[in-house]
Amino acid sequence: MKVGVDPSLCEAHGECVSILPEVFDLDDDEVLQIRDGELTSAEEAPAQRAVVACPKGALRLSR
Repeated sequence: MKVGVDPSLCEAHGECVSILPEVFDLDDDEVLQIRDGELTSAEEAPAQRAVVACPKGALRLSR
């Protein structure tokens, strides 16, 4: 499973970063950065919570 972001929707609220900082980060310009690659099995449930928590619906999961 992978996670992605629609940059046109993301407003850098940081909910995802607080849930899963191993995968999500905000850079110095407040642009969301997502670690490349597949999520580990331990990261999948927190990533799903991050998708739901995003106030702008900017995150998505794909297989």
